[in-house]
Amino acid sequence: MKNDYADLLDMPHHVSLNHPPLSMEQRAAQFMPFAALTGFSEVIEETTEKINSQDLDQNVSSLTVKQE
Repeated sequence: MKNDYADLLDMPHHVSLNHPPLSMEQRAAQFMPFAALTGFSEVIEETTEKINSQDLDQNVSSLTVKQE
């Protein structure tokens, strides 16, 4: 397998003149999970509960014996 990037291995690491390096905490914060859609998980839980209760109501009504 030919290494197409072998010439890059000996190059010096670039250091920006315009932006100071980030601290370890700042670098880690870039990769922390975040809630892009705030409240979305609560809406999903509420919808799931509604659907489950509707399914339960339908199952109970189908099990009840109609008396004539």
